[in-house]
Amino acid sequence: MIRLFPRRGQWPFLLPLCLFLTFLPLYPADAADRLARRIVSLGPINTENLFLMGAGESLIGCTTYCNYPPAARQKEKIGTVLQLDVEKIIALNPDLIVATGLTSPQQVAQFERLGIKVVHFHQPRNFTEICDNFLLMGKMTGHLPEAARVVEVARKRVAAIGQAVASLPRPKVFLQIGANPLFVSVGDAFTSDYLTLAGGLNIAQDESRGQYDYERVLARDPDVILIAIMGGETGIAGEERRKWLRYSALAAAKSGRVHVLDPDLICSPTPVSFVKALALVAELLHPGLRLAATEE
Repeated sequence: MIRLFPRRGQWPFLLPLCLFLTFLPLYPADAADRLARRIVSLGPINTENLFLMGAGESLIGCTTYCNYPPAARQKEKIGTVLQLDVEKIIALNPDLIVATGLTSPQQVAQFERLGIKVVHFHQPRNFTEICDNFLLMGKMTGHLPEAARVVEVARKRVAAIGQAVASLPRPKVFLQIGANPLFVSVGDAFTSDYLTLAGGLNIAQDESRGQYDYERVLARDPDVILIAIMGGETGIAGEERRKWLRYSALAAAKSGRVHVLDPDLICSPTPVSFVKALALVAELLHPGLRLAATEE
């Protein structure tokens, strides 16, 4: 039986992060040379990772979207992901700012001119980069042993899920991460790893752009459709699900295998959340497969 991490909390600013899947990782050569003791985080994923590895005490400021874990809500707020209070950040006197792919290059340059180290953690393209980002942050904060333990467990669980689905049929899958226009999970996005590592075939695997159209989905006729956008069953995601079910010729519609997923889980790439999301997807792709979720 495969053991998974307990369910994590939710935070609201996720769909834009999912749509920026083409950012490439870029780290300064000396990113981990000196241990950071006063850190400002410019995005929820960075904040969550800091707490996950035990570096939460070094966090002195974060965005209003940084609500998980609950302790993050008590940290000084320095604006939103897209609108930062630069003067407030400077006043906090950080020795490290951990930025995201949505951080303005002009603001980064301003911080660097003032002698403040900035390290970008761009949107990862796969599970390997999720782990690499986490380990780099662990090295910068002096929590590399703790980060390495988290990554080791995550990698073992991903491998175990892979073994559990290895001999099972591989259904064709479509993962929708945006509507109006339609956005999908493509091959160079970490969300595509959910589909392939869970034993499925991503129908958009070979696409280079996330924007898609309904006609192509109909032509490729997926066996399973997964929807991970804000709104839930009673909002936009629910409307999209009902729309897909009306296409009676679709294999997924015929079998009723059109599922709305929690975007807070699917679009939050930490080692812990990735494993939990992967197990959920694996169970949806392979009815009858049960991967127990228990806390260690």
